[in-house]
Amino acid sequence: MKKIVILYTMDGCPHCINMKKMLKESDIIYTEHNIKNYEKEYEQFVKETKNEYLPAFSLIEILKDKDIDYSKDVKVKFLTPDDSFDDLNEAVVKVKEFLL
Repeated sequence: MKKIVILYTMDGCPHCINMKKMLKESDIIYTEHNIKNYEKEYEQFVKETKNEYLPAFSLIEILKDKDIDYSKDVKVKFLTPDDSFDDLNEAVVKVKEFLL
């Protein structure tokens, strides 16, 4: 089983800068997707979550190593400000729980 953390950020976003710092301090490995470079993906994220606030996360769990059927072998959970977490500390805790 593989777990992937994607952090959506935006240039000049102070909360995004703080989140990256907190994740690094917590030794959490993540992939940053700046919404400027991942515009279509972020549009889909906003459509799914009905939330455009940043920083935000896609937490992806791949349940198999081979012959993956994305409809049943991949689970995606979204973490968005105000809906999934109230502050950055709570977001870090939730990401840590996902990675356990």
